[in-house]
Amino acid sequence: MLTYTGSGPYCYSNSLAMVLGPAAPSTAVIETLTGSPFGFELIGGTMPLFDPYGWHPELGLQAAVSALGLSCARGAGGTEDEALARLRAACAEGPVLAGPLEMGLLLYQHGSGTAIGADHYLVVLAVENDTVLLHDPHAHPYATLPAPAFAAAWRAETVAYTEDTYVMRSAFTRERAVDPADALWQSLPGAVRWLAGRDDLPVPPGTLGGAAAVEALADQVAKGALSSETRALLGDFAVQVGAHRLNDAAACLASLGLSTPAALLAEQSRVLGSLQYPVVSGDDQALEAGLRQLAPTYERLRTALEEAVTQGVRR
Repeated sequence: MLTYTGSGPYCYSNSLAMVLGPAAPSTAVIETLTGSPFGFELIGGTMPLFDPYGWHPELGLQAAVSALGLSCARGAGGTEDEALARLRAACAEGPVLAGPLEMGLLLYQHGSGTAIGADHYLVVLAVENDTVLLHDPHAHPYATLPAPAFAAAWRAETVAYTEDTYVMRSAFTRERAVDPADALWQSLPGAVRWLAGRDDLPVPPGTLGGAAAVEALADQVAKGALSSETRALLGDFAVQVGAHRLNDAAACLASLGLSTPAALLAEQSRVLGSLQYPVVSGDDQALEAGLRQLAPTYERLRTALEEAVTQGVRR
């Protein structure tokens, strides 16, 4: 397996790596520790995301920070002025991981200006003279925004998975030394739980997870019922980030000597990545076939990971 290196929508992992600086593990490790590679969900029966049933980035960030032996201060809420004051004070002590934000309202991006319900994370460096200076991992180092415009995006009213506004994380502190390999090993039971389908997290009515969700999506394709919005989500975001995180997880598990689950993750990544062209070109026969091929791999991966956890032996 050749590990993928390149750009992509890894906003929260790239942002966490930035704020941690030289002490940060690779973004592949961070992304794997969030739990995002271990499942698929069809939110409300219509929105396909290649992450586990009930998962979202706020849960993933919390898991990665904890797994790496870190703690941080999480702030949220308040008025716009209170939030900007909180952000300004935190930036005086170091970079701040801000998000989720509404990506469509980040006005330094071409074509922005309208909320589109897309979440995003970035790193704020300073708030000076009513201007926010930031590193946006979506290809915008040292971008600036007037503070009110930044706050409008940061309010994140269109982000469905959280009711919190003005969320930020700062003051990252190492509580204990954790080797990235140890963190990955300790995260495996959580990966198994994600693949098994957790039932302790709220999801919108009609949401499906795992193989059943993939098969339901394939059924929509087969019936010609895939909406233009769903196709756009698959082509613009879901396929590429899903294939990326699966490839990274495969590399991480291979580094632990877990050849069987690593091979399954690599297979998932290859199958999913190969669907980018069918999605964009409208080749629904190939898209359906690829989804049908992908569906049973989730249970195979759960079984392989569960065996590794049960054995508890580092090979």
